[in-house]
Amino acid sequence: MTDGAEPYILDDPGRLKALSHPLRRRILDQLRLGPATSTTIGEALGANSGTTSYHLRQLDKYGFIEEIPERSAGRERWWRRTESPRDMRMPFPSMLAPEDRPVLDELLRVVHAEEMELLSRLPEAFQRDPTWTLHSRGFTHITADGLAEFFEAYIRLLQQYGHRAEDAPTGARPVFIRLFTLPADETPQA
Repeated sequence: MTDGAEPYILDDPGRLKALSHPLRRRILDQLRLGPATSTTIGEALGANSGTTSYHLRQLDKYGFIEEIPERSAGRERWWRRTESPRDMRMPFPSMLAPEDRPVLDELLRVVHAEEMELLSRLPEAFQRDPTWTLHSRGFTHITADGLAEFFEAYIRLLQQYGHRAEDAPTGARPVFIRLFTLPADETPQA
């Protein structure tokens, strides 16, 4: 289902910095699977609960996650991702003050490292489960306006066919989906 919301541009330097920590990003990925405590997240990620607790508080501070009060008791606090926009985008560098652009650079560096690790898993995942490991490469000539329209259509398709964990139908699995484009006339040819 399309939520119809405008894209959320992540142009707050504090929020960018909060997202640039690799463990926080792994915690957010873990919470995509469902609610958890600092202990269960620590066990899943190989970190101690004190460390995960600190990073959970930072993610909460910037609105990426929230405590589930009805499940929390005593020292055990349960966390979930917030109803943040499903279409969260990086800002163009020109949208940030010059002194804040290194924060965006760091987040892009961390995201790039994650994407490369994910891509390295493709051959083995395809051998194991080709039904769920789809891949495609494309090449075309397109205008800037055409590329922008293509990207918006792609986002609408993700929203149309994708589900949040709590709304997913029986048989749904969590799946990483990526789209990236690069100008072919500015990229070294292999």
